[in-house]
Amino acid sequence: MKAIILTNAYKDIPQTRSQSARLKQELEKRGVPADIMRNDFFAAYIEGGRAVSKLAEYDFCIYLDKDKYISYLLERAGLKLFNSARAVELCDDKMTTALTLTNCGIPMPKTLPGLLCYDESAPLNEQALRMAARELGYPVVVKSSFGSMGTGVFKACDFGQLKEAAEKLKMQPHLFQQYIKESKGRDIRVIVIGGKTAAAMERVSDGDFRSNIAAGGRGREIALPEQAKDIAEKAARELGLDYCGADILFGRDGYLLCEVNSNAFFDGIEAVTGVSVAGLYAEHILKVMQKR
Repeated sequence: MKAIILTNAYKDIPQTRSQSARLKQELEKRGVPADIMRNDFFAAYIEGGRAVSKLAEYDFCIYLDKDKYISYLLERAGLKLFNSARAVELCDDKMTTALTLTNCGIPMPKTLPGLLCYDESAPLNEQALRMAARELGYPVVVKSSFGSMGTGVFKACDFGQLKEAAEKLKMQPHLFQQYIKESKGRDIRVIVIGGKTAAAMERVSDGDFRSNIAAGGRGREIALPEQAKDIAEKAARELGLDYCGADILFGRDGYLLCEVNSNAFFDGIEAVTGVSVAGLYAEHILKVMQKR
C-alpha cells in the first residue's frame, strides 16, 4: 500500500507539520510509504461529467484539510479517505455538528443558530439579540460556525459585548450558546479512533474562558470519567469519524459535548499522556484497508 497525506493549500503551521510527519513516520514503521502534500494542485476535478483523480498511485488518503470539494471528488474517483468527506464536512460547521447529534442522547449546551445576513449594510437585529440573551442568560457564548484553535469564539457578559460579537460574525454562519460556568477555562479533550477512546487529557487555562492549548491553555493527565468517554465515543460514531478530538465540558449535572474536531492535533496529548496517537491511528487505518 501507499498513502498520501493532504494538508491545507494555504495554512502551514507547526501543528500541521508535526501531525503529518508523525503519521508518515508511523505508517512507514508499518511498511507503508507515505507522501505529504499541500492540497494546492487540484488533486481531483470533473471532466466529461466524471470525477477524475490525480492520485491513482495511492491506496488511501489521510485528509488533514477541510476543503469539501476536493475530498468529495477524490471519493467519487474511488480513493479511500480518512476521515471521509461527509464526516469532515459535518464537523467543520459547528452548528451542523450539533444538528447531526440532536436526538441522539448526547447532552450539549443550549444552542441557538445565528441569523443569516446577506447585506453588510443591514443593521443588527437587536430584538433577536435580546431574545437570545433571554433564552441563554449572560454570559452568552458567540461562535463562528467555522474555526479552530479557539478562534471566532467570544464571551458576551452584557448586551454591548453581545452586539460587538454579533457584528463581527454577522456576515458568516454563527451560533449563540449557553455559557457553562462550571467549565470556565477547562474541558476534557478525548481522542477517539475507530469509535474507541485512545487518549484523554484535561485542558486548563488560567487566563481565558477557552481552554484551547493554541489559545494559551495547557494539558494535564486525567482519569477519564465514564460518562465523558461515552459521550465522546457516541459522537464519533454518529458522525462517522475514523479519528477525532471531542471536547467535553464540565456541567453542573454532568458532562456536556462542546465540539468535535475531525482533524484534532495530537502533539499535545501525546506529550501529556505518552500515548502514540499517531501509531494507533495508523494501525486503525491499515486494519480498515486490509478488510477492503
